[in-house]
Amino acid sequence: MTSLIESLRNNFQQFGPAAALDVAIISLVFFWLLLLLRGTTAMAVMRGAFILLIAAFALGRAFDLRMLNFLLRNSFTGLLIALPIIFQPEIRRALERVGRTGMLAFAASPRYPETIEALSVAVADMSRRRFGALIVLERDTGLQDYVETGVAVDAIASPELIEGIFYPNSPLHDGAAVLRGNRIVAAGCTLPLSENSPPGELGTRHRAGLGITERTDAVSLVVSEETGRVSVAADGRMYMRLDDVRLRALLESLLHVNGTTPRKAAAGPAPGDAGEAET
Repeated sequence: MTSLIESLRNNFQQFGPAAALDVAIISLVFFWLLLLLRGTTAMAVMRGAFILLIAAFALGRAFDLRMLNFLLRNSFTGLLIALPIIFQPEIRRALERVGRTGMLAFAASPRYPETIEALSVAVADMSRRRFGALIVLERDTGLQDYVETGVAVDAIASPELIEGIFYPNSPLHDGAAVLRGNRIVAAGCTLPLSENSPPGELGTRHRAGLGITERTDAVSLVVSEETGRVSVAADGRMYMRLDDVRLRALLESLLHVNGTTPRKAAAGPAPGDAGEAET
């Protein structure tokens, strides 16, 4: 115990202004990199890799697994080289975002109440007029890979713009519109289809809306072209046959508006009958 105290004392004595500046610079660099990767799929991959490494270190130390400890000790340099290669697309897009908008891009907070209001008004009218629609709301996981498959819009979400995008036979009505905060960033986007729902039970639009929520934490909103019914998908689960009150409550819950929680809103709309096919 005495030797440990002496070692800590010696270390603190060597910690001068230059060392403090060194630590501060390295900390800022790592913090900046995390900001760059925030909102991308790379962050989720990094979290998973970090958990696996911690578990491997714990197992190696607890059971004295020599081979595992040897691999972990000698793989650190390789991991540092591999990380920029593996996450090259995410790092490139993050750097491009910094070059376009600067650090203000990270300070902006999503304006979800305005988005929910615009969506509710537009969806109610599209449901009445039987306009098919697929709208995706980005949350923590970035959707840039899917945004790049569509046409850039970058405009404030309004009921008129949303309805114009999904007007029948318009050039963009078959794809998905992606919303980031209160802005429509792209329309006509291609989404992955759900692999957990048989093709005969849900239409293509519903399967795409469900598929994006199985791969990311996004929330998708679907209006059936045949029946006009409104559905919301989140976390791989589809809520169907929503009226305006339930739609607003569910969106506020999923987007954590006004302190609501997903459990409260989920109690309202029951999961839809998967046996009815909709497009």
